[in-house]
Amino acid sequence: MRHRKPPPAVSDPTRKIIHVDMDAFYASVEQRDDPGLRGRPVVVAWRGARSVVCAASYEARQFGVRSAMPAVRAERLCPQAVFVPPDFVRYRAVSLSVRAIFARHTDLVEPLSLDEAYLDVTAPKTALASATAIAEHIRSAIRDETRLTASAGVAPNKFLAKIASDWRKPDGLFVIRPRDAQAFLDPLPVARLPGVGKVMDAKLEALGLRTVGQLRDYPAQALEERFGRWGRRLAELAHGIDETAVVPDRPTLQVSSEDTFARDLRLAELEPEIRRLAESTWAAYLRETGRVARTIVLKLKTSDFRTLTRSVTPAQLPASAQALADVACALRTRVDDGDATRYRLVGVALTGLVDAHDATAGQADLFGE
Repeated sequence: MRHRKPPPAVSDPTRKIIHVDMDAFYASVEQRDDPGLRGRPVVVAWRGARSVVCAASYEARQFGVRSAMPAVRAERLCPQAVFVPPDFVRYRAVSLSVRAIFARHTDLVEPLSLDEAYLDVTAPKTALASATAIAEHIRSAIRDETRLTASAGVAPNKFLAKIASDWRKPDGLFVIRPRDAQAFLDPLPVARLPGVGKVMDAKLEALGLRTVGQLRDYPAQALEERFGRWGRRLAELAHGIDETAVVPDRPTLQVSSEDTFARDLRLAELEPEIRRLAESTWAAYLRETGRVARTIVLKLKTSDFRTLTRSVTPAQLPASAQALADVACALRTRVDDGDATRYRLVGVALTGLVDAHDATAGQADLFGE
């Protein structure tokens, strides 16, 4: 079998990418604002059997507490933890302050969430001598202006920069220079590559591929034949290649709200919850100035964790939260799952958001035009 030549290592060494990741962001904001929480294991989560951990301080992480973990498990692991309900309005305000710091150095900022972002500083707005100097300057400004810490990774592409930012957490900086990229990658477990979860890791283990270096030596065409386009992507990552651009201000494609109940509910009992969530979704939608939605989605999760969605794309979208709730409630009639089914979660979403000038006349009516 004739194999393709492997891709060249780090295809564009001239790019300068920074990944900035705030350290235990939500928990750190809580500890900053409440001196009584400093040095203590803090878990940002609502208490309850259905709640999950939004964030954990480093003191809590020492006990094995992690984000997305069920709150009841976090409490078992760390009985002395202080549980603090999340305050996303406050976290969002801090995030905007951090992004203002980024904007002093480049307009090419791609936020991934409230607490992390990519920056392309190949052509920076400042006269700082290097990407490393910019990263240091950003971390210092975050510390001085927000009284929080951030870790940063500097590399020739996004993939490497994200790995680097995690390398010396918390409050650290790590630089992967183009000439050092392959030597850095080769000894890493393949599980460190983005997209390699437990299932893919097991498949690679079956091929005898445990390190990135072993994956790099494996024929790229053989990977592609076995795993499709993802196999080709694996080969590129093993060679330190990631051509993905830093894309600022990605447009919002959907707004949604969902909630997990304290107890499972029947379909007929969901209307108050749907109406409450429709209010929240509508409020978020009104903040998307100049964007128009196309589709209304009702999301349900059953007590046995099956996820159901029902949607409608009307010729003219509703013009109020109440009208949105009416449509979402009506979508329940399209759920044929038996009277015995109980639901643990419901969500209401507006999806398919497009710029207003691209929307149809019917959609423009949503804004009262």
